[in-house]
Amino acid sequence: MTEPVIAQRGPYGVEVTAGKDYFWCRCGRSASQPFCDGSHKGTGITPLKYHAEQDDLVFFCGCKHTHTPPLCDGTHNGL
Repeated sequence: MTEPVIAQRGPYGVEVTAGKDYFWCRCGRSASQPFCDGSHKGTGITPLKYHAEQDDLVFFCGCKHTHTPPLCDGTHNGL
């Protein structure tokens, strides 16, 4: 498995809609951060589905090293 690329050293705040699925980029190569655009092909890393249970502001991990994927847990502070 290839190591993910750090897309940014901080979270992406996104307003999510209840009932909608979002596909978080785990590889860090997507031009549509924090979401997948298919750039992971050939890396062995696949996106992670996030299902929004309610309308909310969610902070998706930008460094791709979170221990609570797909949400930011502050890991970027130690990179």
